[in-house]
Amino acid sequence: MGDEKRLAMLEKITQGGGADSFAWYGLALEYKSFGRTDDALRTFRHLRDTDPDYRPMYLMCGTMLVAAGRPTHAREWLETGLLKAREKGETHAERELSEAIEQIPPPPSLA
Repeated sequence: MGDEKRLAMLEKITQGGGADSFAWYGLALEYKSFGRTDDALRTFRHLRDTDPDYRPMYLMCGTMLVAAGRPTHAREWLETGLLKAREKGETHAERELSEAIEQIPPPPSLA
């Protein structure tokens, strides 16, 4: 479980809007650690809107969404992260994102 003091500190830091991407990322991870998926997702979305090149968020948000049973949204995050990693030539990140995408269960068949 996450640390409540750290969560409160990160919430305070990000309230003013002047926080850097790392603070927003940390806040999203804290929400995730407390099982607050919707708060984490909202925070990841804010980070994506303000700093779409902050690549670590794509893997963390995608895997969180897989665990939360939201495979369609997870795939969107992971595939976007994969594109970003390829743009930057980050082969390690590409591999991690590809592996995460492969772990997403297929959609139920319509047959």
